[in-house]
Amino acid sequence: MIPYCSICWDIDKVKLLDQRKLPREEIYLEITDYHDVIEAIRTLAIRGAPAIGVAAAMGAALGALALKTEDPKEFASQFTNLCREIAAARPTAVNLFWALDRMQALAQAHASEPVAKLKERLVAEAQVLLKEDEAINRRLAQAGQGLIHDGHRVLTHCNTGALATGAYGTALGVLRAAWEAGKRFSVWVDETRPLLQGARLTTWELGKIGIPYTLIPDGAAAALMQKGLVDLAIVGADRIAANGDTANKIGTYGVAVLAHFHGIPFYVAAPLSTFDFSIPDGGHIPVEERAGEEVTHFWGQAVAPADASALNLAFDVTPHDLISGIITEGGVAQPPYASSLKALRRVKS
Repeated sequence: MIPYCSICWDIDKVKLLDQRKLPREEIYLEITDYHDVIEAIRTLAIRGAPAIGVAAAMGAALGALALKTEDPKEFASQFTNLCREIAAARPTAVNLFWALDRMQALAQAHASEPVAKLKERLVAEAQVLLKEDEAINRRLAQAGQGLIHDGHRVLTHCNTGALATGAYGTALGVLRAAWEAGKRFSVWVDETRPLLQGARLTTWELGKIGIPYTLIPDGAAAALMQKGLVDLAIVGADRIAANGDTANKIGTYGVAVLAHFHGIPFYVAAPLSTFDFSIPDGGHIPVEERAGEEVTHFWGQAVAPADASALNLAFDVTPHDLISGIITEGGVAQPPYASSLKALRRVKS
């Protein structure tokens, strides 16, 4: 049992591990105002598509508790507005919108009930969503762990463990499940500039699980592949289009291109809630651009000249034809994705 969680509900507040502080400090924020949940999502105190979805649901529940009206119609209007506020926190991770849609659907289904009862339902639903996320991640991990073998040297990019989800993890969950099954392997961890989610978070989680790892600069992946030192690459996702094109942390596309050139399998691990079947391909995925200061500074310290300009794209999109398989709780989808993702779409529905 790993003694931490990214987020949980505690009576009438949300507790989340402030990932901006890791690995130097393990500090939990206790939040009672949904505006502070929005701020936590925007500032990456909590991040990772599944975890953002859970946070959005819990933020909606917090917001519902604070509404003063007892009139069901007025409550519905105010609840819709606060959900819109939460939805504006970040644009790329589709789990954010999926979770809010689920909360709003529940509110609409029980719109005739007393407001007090509806608030109870919304709080309960947010907690159910968290429990479901862990169960889904565990099924996903079991579906994918067969891809990991003894002696494998696995490359991963960004952070996809329990920190990035409600619990257990997606791509890192696959590694965790393989390790728990008795397989022994090692992990190359990309540092993941500019905010070093690999260096700060993935190494922290792998250390707690006990899986051996080596941290590398992002630019070292090509040389390792050229030397034959990488057997498999596995990453997470923030949004997957209907054709399998996948948005993930900036730098993922580069890893996929390198893996393809060197004949190395490249896998994506994500729950079905991360699929956006409403868009045909990755060209329709909104890519968040964050403040340039995240590139020119780190932990408040300048790492570039004061007048340096910076472009800070938070994500890139990997074309589906570079992906060897997409690991989900419904199984591992493989090319051609036109048919395999249709089957997953039915599972999601």
